This record gives sequence, C-alpha cells and structure tokens, in this order.
Amino acid sequence: MPKKKTKYQGYLKQIEALSKVANLITSGLYLEEVLKLIVQVTAEIMNSKICSLMLLDEEKKELVVKATQSISENYNKKPSIKLGQGIAGLVASENKPICVLDVRKDERYVNCDIAKKEGLCSLASMPLSVKGRVIGVLNVYTSKKHKFLKPELDVLTAVANQAAVAIENAELNLKARSAEEALVTRKIVERAKDVLSQEANILPTEAFRLIQKQSMDTRKTMREIAEAIILVKEVKNRKPQ
Repeated sequence: MPKKKTKYQGYLKQIEALSKVANLITSGLYLEEVLKLIVQVTAEIMNSKICSLMLLDEEKKELVVKATQSISENYNKKPSIKLGQGIAGLVASENKPICVLDVRKDERYVNCDIAKKEGLCSLASMPLSVKGRVIGVLNVYTSKKHKFLKPELDVLTAVANQAAVAIENAELNLKARSAEEALVTRKIVERAKDVLSQEANILPTEAFRLIQKQSMDTRKTMREIAEAIILVKEVKNRKPQ
C-alpha cells in the first residue's frame, strides 16, 4: 500500500508540474520570470541537484545559460557552448535528447571540472523546440548515478515541449511590447517637437535636433526630454491668465 500511495503522489506531482508549465504559455509573464519558473518546476519534479535552461543565440550559434535554480557561481557563470559542441550542443544540433550516466567520464561533456566541483553525475538533456525549430536545451543533473527511465523522460519531454511554447510566447510578447513602446515614444517625441517648434519659433527639424542633443548631453532618453517639454507646456497653459 505505501508504494502505491507514493507512486500516486508522484503522478499528482507530475500533473501539477505540467499544469504549472502549461499555464506559463498564456501567463503574460516576462521571459526571465518564465525561464526561472520552468527550472524551478523541473528541478522539483525530477529531484535534481541542478536544473538549467540554455537558450540558443542564433547569430552566434551558441547556447547560453539563461536560468538555473543553482546557487553555485561556478555553474551559473560557465561559458557558452557552441552548437554541436558538448552534450547540450549535440542535443540542440540534432534536436534529440541525450542521457549520460556520468558526465565526469563522458568525453563529450565539456565542463568536467565544474561537474566534479559541484558533484554532478548523471544528466538528461532535452531539446526545446517549437515546430521543429530548436530554441534551447533543458538540462537535469543528479548528484548520484541515475538511469533515467522512460516515464521520467516522457515527463521531461512534455515539460520541454510546453516550456518551448511558453518561451516563444514570452519572446513574442516582449517584441510586441517593444514595438508598442517604440510607437508611443515616437508619438511623444513628435508632439514635443511640434511644441518646441512653436514655442521657440524654429523649424520642426531643428526642434528635433535640439531634443536629440539634449538627450545626449543629459544622458536621458529622448522620451524623457520630450515628456519634460510637454509637461512644461501643459503647466504653462494651466497658469491663470
């Protein structure tokens, strides 16, 4: 009976974890928050010593550690890995998971010194892909030799698949926010340019250059300078005649 109860609790834990990751897809959280939650949830359900998430820099063709629940500076500051290099690099380039019983003895693993210092042993490395396009890798380490069984890999695959979608959505939201922010900034600067042009009786192009110069001189954004110009105008208009 106790074994059945433990197994049942394990299933509930996995379902709860998958639900948490699935909810991230429509959470609207910023990318850093999404990544942090993914590694925390994964580490919890896998009872792993270290769980890390690496994202692919498509321009440099490198995998960069973006989130981990580890407090080790040695691991958190480990260098980026080239696509096709090391275990994670192979996972990303081939879009296939790789399990290693002992990374300290595997010639493909490129950070053996860190693994020995941190007491890392077995590794399950899963690709994060959306519609066949790899965007990163999810790594799960244990402190003792551990053969990852099919049920564990199935759960990790499900987590990785949902995590990849959540990450892509967060990146798209970030781009949308940035585009919206740029549009708002442009409108504010255009308004300030017109205000300054009228107040100083100068051409709009000259007003724009003045805003730009003030921005560089004061090391403030053009939006901040523009907002200040508009505020002065509004305060001036509110003064009793």
